Amino acid sequence: MSDLVVEHLEVRYGDLVGVADISLKVRAGQVVALLGSNGAGKTTTLNAIAGVVRPRGKVEWRGEQIAGQPAYAIVSKGLALSPEGWRLFVAQTVEQNLRLGATALADRARAAALFERVYALFPRLAERRRQLAGTLSGGERQMLALGRALMSEPQLLMLDEPSLGLAPAVVEALYDTLAELHRQGLTLLLAEQSILLALGIADYAYVLQTGRIALEGPAADLQKNEQVREIYLGIATRAAAP
Repeated sequence: MSDLVVEHLEVRYGDLVGVADISLKVRAGQVVALLGSNGAGKTTTLNAIAGVVRPRGKVEWRGEQIAGQPAYAIVSKGLALSPEGWRLFVAQTVEQNLRLGATALADRARAAALFERVYALFPRLAERRRQLAGTLSGGERQMLALGRALMSEPQLLMLDEPSLGLAPAVVEALYDTLAELHRQGLTLLLAEQSILLALGIADYAYVLQTGRIALEGPAADLQKNEQVREIYLGIATRAAAP
């Protein structure tokens, strides 16, 4: 049985179609990747699941239809969205941003242990806990966005473009952290333009194109799929004729 089931998801912004028809499943303990270029519909799909935008279609979490519920209600059910690292409260400190992530906790006494967990994962945030979020580097902002999502103690963590704009060394460290979270039992739904990165950590993947699923399958199979490599990575896999 899947924890998250999305069927025929559609999101419109007036006459503009953000997502036309997306269906996907995420099982407990999996890492599932949403792949595609900028504008393919990855962010809109995550926002619809998280309640940031109102979709049409089915979004079912552990047997309950949650499509159309507000974001604060959805995060309290165990789904959290870590947006791009620039979507923070820049005039507040690192610690204040993290504390806001804990507002959905049913047991507020858990907050202290969650602070310890986040600071253990990201020692840099512990060093900068009194610093304003707006003064952080790009990598530190992404750590804070992820840490804030973890403060709600989610069962499913959704990540929107975690590698975007970051230096390679920062990206490598960030993906090491995601792998560690997965080893600890956290289920991940990951939206990425960097297909090589995402397929390296994912169990299953969906490739989006203009708001629809163009391809799907086990990550190991998609790594070998010429259509993915040629169309979405721009890598010529067939040798040119002499």
